[in-house]
Amino acid sequence: MTDDEERWDPDAYDELMAAEVPGYPRLQAALVEATAGIDATAVLELGVGTGRTTTRVLDAHPDAHLVGIDSSERMLMAARSALLGRPASLLPGRLEDPLPPGEFDLVVSALAVHHLDGPGKAALFARVAEALRPGGRFALGDVVVPDDPAETRVVLEEGYDRPSTVGEQLRWLRDAGLDARLAWREADLAVLVADRPRGDG
Repeated sequence: MTDDEERWDPDAYDELMAAEVPGYPRLQAALVEATAGIDATAVLELGVGTGRTTTRVLDAHPDAHLVGIDSSERMLMAARSALLGRPASLLPGRLEDPLPPGEFDLVVSALAVHHLDGPGKAALFARVAEALRPGGRFALGDVVVPDDPAETRVVLEEGYDRPSTVGEQLRWLRDAGLDARLAWREADLAVLVADRPRGDG
């Protein structure tokens, strides 16, 4: 059993999020809102968890087929059950690995990317940029390092959680060739939006 398999219990996940991530429902809502305006038929989700965010993304984009990855087979099993009958293909995969093949209109991720260190985030953002079609969007909702340490709300585990600042992540997204901006922020949670220019490719 991997560390992630031991760490995440799908049956307790929602309760854990409520306890350790104040503002989680608002982060989810802001992430889904950040996908508005994209005509998405092909969506990639990085870190599907129990499928709660996946369900909301598919509700917002009813014509889309979603490909989702997660490093925990237990979480994938829970998500497959939650998404039974929905247009989604869920696959084992780590954020450090090559992304599933294909060109995507939309890439989304909630509370997964902060587990990567800085170089890992920058490398992932470059792979996301390559996976997006011109005009496509990456919507990232995650824990960030707040400007004021007093705004720290999320319970973090040293060595496992590695949040970065908003500024750092915007720079890495722009270095990957994406037009990036901050869409929403509350204390140490943020939603970043990064679009691949239409003339790219």
